[in-house]
Amino acid sequence: MTFNIGNQSAGNINNVARDQHITGGQHGVLVTPEAAGQAVIDLRAGLRTTSLDEQTAADAEAEVTQIETAIREPQPDRPRVARSLERLTRLLLAAGSLATAGSSLLQPLHTLAGWLGTLGAPILHLLPLLA
Repeated sequence: MTFNIGNQSAGNINNVARDQHITGGQHGVLVTPEAAGQAVIDLRAGLRTTSLDEQTAADAEAEVTQIETAIREPQPDRPRVARSLERLTRLLLAAGSLATAGSSLLQPLHTLAGWLGTLGAPILHLLPLLA
């Protein structure tokens, strides 16, 4: 049996040739482009209320600007966003900011990582330790 499947877009897609048995349920995350844009705004606001030294604050702002620029492109550059988001997350982890900032930083990071799909998995793996 051959499947010819065009473009699909959903949280979970299961294409099977025979029976499928699912235990434990399935779930997916759908983050709209608008929600990703709002997450950038929320992330920038969260950074303003976080105590960071001058250099770390400047580096963090530069990464958020890279993320914002890539998201606003007609065809968003997800790999570019993923690289910047991971650098930002690691920067904030090293500064200890994620441990003290709470949801003001964690929520937008989770949202953007969700928007990235599989590219966001490395970032999500950094966050659960603090969530």
